[in-house]
Amino acid sequence: MTKLTLIILLSLMPLASAQELVILLHGLSRTSKSMNKMESHLSAAGFSVLNLNYPSDQYDIETLSEEALTTATNSPLAQQCSRIHYVTHSMGGILVRSYYSRHPADKLGRVVMLAPPNQGSEVVDNLKDWWLFKRITGPAGGELSTQLTSTPNRLGPVTFPLGVISGDRSINWINSLMIPGPDDGKVSIERTKISGMTDHLILHTTHPFIMKNDTVIQQTLSFLKNGHFLHP
Repeated sequence: MTKLTLIILLSLMPLASAQELVILLHGLSRTSKSMNKMESHLSAAGFSVLNLNYPSDQYDIETLSEEALTTATNSPLAQQCSRIHYVTHSMGGILVRSYYSRHPADKLGRVVMLAPPNQGSEVVDNLKDWWLFKRITGPAGGELSTQLTSTPNRLGPVTFPLGVISGDRSINWINSLMIPGPDDGKVSIERTKISGMTDHLILHTTHPFIMKNDTVIQQTLSFLKNGHFLHP
């Protein structure tokens, strides 16, 4: 297999002022640019940041998680930091679950997942056999169904501090017709949840833009710093 090309964008903050690292993982068919606003706010809050750009539509989830997270956690910045946190969008959260199902979590701190398909998505159930869906999402897309044998459902409960933020607004009404209950256009609120999670929050935002929402960013900072969201 050709080794994955992985671009690591480092924050410009000096390491001496931030001993805790946050690794950012974008979602399926997105790039690290989608996490730029989150990166800026985390850096301003005093964290060191690795904003990963990985080829989400070219490999299966296990391969993506192994290559991307091994590279990130072995980077000089990660080696010098005392704790490693994660903020993920959509499928990025499944990469974290996949990686730590095979590796020790010695330095793992807190994880915030934004709109993760932790129990899969009915959209994938309906579209996974379409050639266009396969072409756009690659091998990983078809792994995100709601079947009990799908990758998210086989990974089991989480064993690390996890905060999940779900959106309840959709800009894709066709997808929403496939999803029972409140959803964000890609994933139902219910299927973002996972056994073992520490906290869960629902905010008025959509799947594609949840990582850019100001309230989401502030709630993410709250969980990373304090281990919980700020509930009304």
